[in-house]
Amino acid sequence: MASSVVMLDRGNNTTCTVNLHGATVVSWRVNNQEQLFVSKQAVFDGKKAIRGGIPFVFPHFGSWPCGPQHGFARVLPWTLERPPERNPATGDVEAAFILTDNEHTQHYWNHAFRVTYRLILREKELHCHVQVVNPSRDRELCFQLLLHTYLKVPDVTRCQITGLRGCTYTDKTRDEAVFQEASEGVQVTEWTDRVYRNTPSEHIVTNVVSGRKMRVLKYNLADTVLWNPWSQDVQRLSDLCAEEYRSMLCVEPGQVTSPVMLLPGTAYEGSMMLQVM
Repeated sequence: MASSVVMLDRGNNTTCTVNLHGATVVSWRVNNQEQLFVSKQAVFDGKKAIRGGIPFVFPHFGSWPCGPQHGFARVLPWTLERPPERNPATGDVEAAFILTDNEHTQHYWNHAFRVTYRLILREKELHCHVQVVNPSRDRELCFQLLLHTYLKVPDVTRCQITGLRGCTYTDKTRDEAVFQEASEGVQVTEWTDRVYRNTPSEHIVTNVVSGRKMRVLKYNLADTVLWNPWSQDVQRLSDLCAEEYRSMLCVEPGQVTSPVMLLPGTAYEGSMMLQVM
């Protein structure tokens, strides 16, 4: 059975839809134009991660001996902590979701935690704020975190991503070899799976929906993952149509190369902002 969804509606055909399964943002429309990619073959069974939107990767990035790939946050039901509420001064709409440890998470990862995910929908912006609290009195909390953002694009080969020049990256398509980015505007023309380290706080992605630009701003998320499965890797993904890789580009702010170390009783905060330019 499909999980319930929560919609933030700012008016003027500007909405954001969140599936409580994984607190996955499955739609963000600005003036009725969809900005996020979701596969036509995405599965909404409340078990599998949703293919597209903004899946929430926590507490682990990548394959995980302890549990599901990319952690359990994207495949568990979250709780709506604060229903969508409009700010009367700005018109912006905000909602908050929480995930805390339970018997299921303890089975994989024996730690106490509390994740709060606040979404704020503005006129041409979507703000995603993350807070992770370590409620333990005597144990550190070590985790990775990533917002696996699928941007919808007319033709991925025409996009350029700024803000990566000079950064080192691990290339997962080339046996984890490490390279330094030489391009001012990175283009995706092949199977791409790169983890860029210590990236600047801003990326601009050109030629997204309607030929516009998307600004990706991030705070306290040191890394940027760039991913497109292309024709090689799409074959192993049953929930992605063969040609859909051309219509998507994953630009994913995260804290993955150096995990967050949280002392007992402390909190971490990080955020991403998407802005249609």
